[in-house]
Amino acid sequence: MDNTNQKKALINSEIGLFLRGLIIGKVLTLIVIGGLLWWLLKPNLLSRSSVDSSNQSSNAISSNTLPNTGSTFQTVADVPNASFNYGGSTAWASIRQLVDSQIQSDRPELQLRYVDPVNGSPGSSSGIRMLLDGKLDFAQSSRPLTDEEQAIAKERGFTLEERPVGKDGIAVVVNPSLKVSGLTVDQLQQIYLGKITNWSQIGGSNLPITPLSQRPEDADTVIFSSNSELKGQALGSNVQYVYSTTEAVRQLSKTPGGIYYASARSVVFQCSVKALPLGRTSGQLIPPYREPMVSPEQCPRQRNQLNTQAIKNGSYPIIANLSVIIKQNKGREQQIGDAYAELLLTDQGQKAIQQAGFVGVR
Repeated sequence: MDNTNQKKALINSEIGLFLRGLIIGKVLTLIVIGGLLWWLLKPNLLSRSSVDSSNQSSNAISSNTLPNTGSTFQTVADVPNASFNYGGSTAWASIRQLVDSQIQSDRPELQLRYVDPVNGSPGSSSGIRMLLDGKLDFAQSSRPLTDEEQAIAKERGFTLEERPVGKDGIAVVVNPSLKVSGLTVDQLQQIYLGKITNWSQIGGSNLPITPLSQRPEDADTVIFSSNSELKGQALGSNVQYVYSTTEAVRQLSKTPGGIYYASARSVVFQCSVKALPLGRTSGQLIPPYREPMVSPEQCPRQRNQLNTQAIKNGSYPIIANLSVIIKQNKGREQQIGDAYAELLLTDQGQKAIQQAGFVGVR
């Protein structure tokens, strides 16, 4: 019996040694084969790694707003190392949010502080007025300077320069329920002069027109060009004045016959109003949005986008220059105004202005 048990133990021991040897042999074989495959595939792996690195670099470059060449915020000379006050057009809000933050990140020596007017609503007019009064170092405007503003500057011993850095369209918006195909520039002007007072006069339903506008002294945008015979005429007695575009949009959504004009960048994306095509003639109506139009029912899942091509090529009938208003006094105000405009006119600045929803001038 003891001999039998010894034989069994011996056999089990031999089987265990055999199995361990077999397993070790297979593991070694796999290691050898794996090593051989790695050696054979090494060039491909290195190549793939190189491609992946290249793709990551390409993605980093494409996600960047700048090419490797071209003028940047860093290349602008004579940027003053100080803090400055600025303000003005509400149309510039997205530029202040997107572009100015990039400027101050890249040029930390320059500190910009936006200042609201103490009296009146913020806008191009109030910004220029604050610049004339010495409360701002430069201003942002979405309308041309007036003769009166230039005269005030001259009386105070300096001049004002408007330096365009971008373009915007002036869009007309109405209540979404209004059935009108569009307006000519002349019809729009006649509405605000009180000559056209019912939508039935221009192809719409029998509905009184309720024009909304900022007060002329606070206007952010204008629909009467500086060389127009209508410039300076008083607006109609039926015009209702609003503090801001936000207030106007809110009122329009509740006023079936309402109409308002503002920076296209400010109103084309709104869900509660409808932008109208405009034209120099009734046969050339151009929408301020990219067609097809997104209906209010589709918004905010989808939003209308700015018709930048029409603004860029000038086919859209009312274009507003976005200009830096610079005090020409050979002092610190002129230095910062010049520097700020130069920053926006770099390749980096122009790309950022486009990202903010406008059209560059270069």
